[in-house]
Amino acid sequence: MSRTRRAVGFDVVDLGLRASRDAKGVPAELLDGYLEDLAELSTTGVQLGAKQLRVRHAAGARAAADGVPLRDLVDLYLSATWLAWSSLPGVRDATGADAVRAVGEAVFRAADAAVTALAEGYEEAQRWSVRREESFRREFVDDLLDGRNLGHLAERAERIGFRLAASNVVAAMRAEEPIAVGGEVARNVETAVQLRLGSRDVLVTTKDGLLVCVSPALAADVPEEFVRQVSAVMGVEADWRVGLGRAQSGPGGAVRSFEQARDALDIADRLALPGRLHKAADLLVYQVLLRDSAALADLVGEVLEPLRQARGGAGPLLDTLAAYFACGSVATVCARNLHLGVRTVTYRLQRIRELTGYAADDPGQGFTLQVAVLGAKLLGWPDAGS
Repeated sequence: MSRTRRAVGFDVVDLGLRASRDAKGVPAELLDGYLEDLAELSTTGVQLGAKQLRVRHAAGARAAADGVPLRDLVDLYLSATWLAWSSLPGVRDATGADAVRAVGEAVFRAADAAVTALAEGYEEAQRWSVRREESFRREFVDDLLDGRNLGHLAERAERIGFRLAASNVVAAMRAEEPIAVGGEVARNVETAVQLRLGSRDVLVTTKDGLLVCVSPALAADVPEEFVRQVSAVMGVEADWRVGLGRAQSGPGGAVRSFEQARDALDIADRLALPGRLHKAADLLVYQVLLRDSAALADLVGEVLEPLRQARGGAGPLLDTLAAYFACGSVATVCARNLHLGVRTVTYRLQRIRELTGYAADDPGQGFTLQVAVLGAKLLGWPDAGS
């Protein structure tokens, strides 16, 4: 709100409108008594006080809230200053060059102080706006991926420039170090994905130390692009994985897909699966095993517990079984993959048969052993016990 207008000896309204036109139409109301201040100090030489600078600070904040570019706001004030110069009472009444110079110094110092206060108010308002939007975005992301307050998610998504699809799929990246909110990795991947895809339908964010990408189920190329950009930012030498949930529909679709992506990461870590991208759809058999963890623990204990009696413990024999089944039950390939001699592998397989009563090369007994080995990896046996 403009302050009470003071008599200054020239048409403040007309001059303000001229300055506004010169500054691309920035509202003259943002001058808010500046011309009157200039007129007064041109005669008194007294610089702008704290109260007057607070008015400039508030004008800068209003301009930021109204979306006025800072450069145009500064242009408004500088235009008003030079347009008002010849009409200022201190300039009109000055006698001699020294007097004019003194008025000029006072006016330019005031203009400098005014612009500084404007910029401070503008930047402070912008920082507050950014913090408020970041808080809103964080709250939206938490609700989306935790399954809370689902009723108005689509409306809230629009506010952050994201269109929530009817059916969504979520990819989540886990690295050695948690991905920080607003950190360099998150910013760089988000920027790269948005530049590459140019879509409002893709949201890249962080959650629980993971880097998360939410996209429509129909956009099948998004997860692969997400992995490519993560690889470009993280590097091929870094230790990271991406879990991909299945497409899920409805208001809670994103949280269900996110949970599946995290489960895929957990399974890939426990089983030391090769590759970077691990799809929940490809790991359903492990999910089936984990759904009855008590029965799985019974199987592991019943079949593999005797391996603890071996010299060196169960670990080397368990690793041999895992490698043997992973290569299609070929002892020579297993030996090469483990950097062991073939005789060592065959000896271990024989020792496993002696201890457990199960032969790895027997179709039926081998299947039982293989499921027990998978269960051991999923449950962390033998370190976590049976």
